[in-house]
Amino acid sequence: MKTQVLTLDNKANGEVELSDAIYGLEPRQDLIQRVVVWQLAKRRSGTHQILTRGEVDRTKKKFGNQKGGGGARHGQRSAPLFVGGAKAMGPVSHSHEFALPKKIRALGLKHALSAKAKAGAIVVLDEAKSAEVKTNALAKKLSALGAKKALVVDGEFDANFALSARNIADVSLLPMAGLNVYDIVRAEKLVLTSAAVKAIEERLA
Repeated sequence: MKTQVLTLDNKANGEVELSDAIYGLEPRQDLIQRVVVWQLAKRRSGTHQILTRGEVDRTKKKFGNQKGGGGARHGQRSAPLFVGGAKAMGPVSHSHEFALPKKIRALGLKHALSAKAKAGAIVVLDEAKSAEVKTNALAKKLSALGAKKALVVDGEFDANFALSARNIADVSLLPMAGLNVYDIVRAEKLVLTSAAVKAIEERLA
């Protein structure tokens, strides 16, 4: 499919051919969801941890006599039975990661890009460069492009552009190496530079 290439000043600057094998698929939400769940599972710290009866800060001395008290036999006050004691069978630290085949990950990326293309939410820029560091000016230009809330993807970002964009709410910059399904799905608009389009096709070909 052909898509118009725009400049930051919202002027036409030719066309680019977007591969149907990457941007023209019928989006499968199940694949996208699988990859997003995999990504979020990898991000989880997994540091949730309860105190066992050996770790809780209570005396370990047996209270009361074994016999003759008229009640049940008890040992430590740190037992789960007592208020302030340990928790029985609570969560322990562990990794939430799970394996997902590379082919599924690549397919999920293709379907996420296809979903954006189908929704008309992809903007292709010739380049993401600014002559000077001006946050307000860049915000107005992106707004004119319909990319007020956007994920901008480029191979290597121009320093002035990156400095201008970093303080704009709802605009995120992502180098090509970090392109992922979760960030694509979250973005309202996906802004790709010509260099990013070329790099994506090389990566997913």
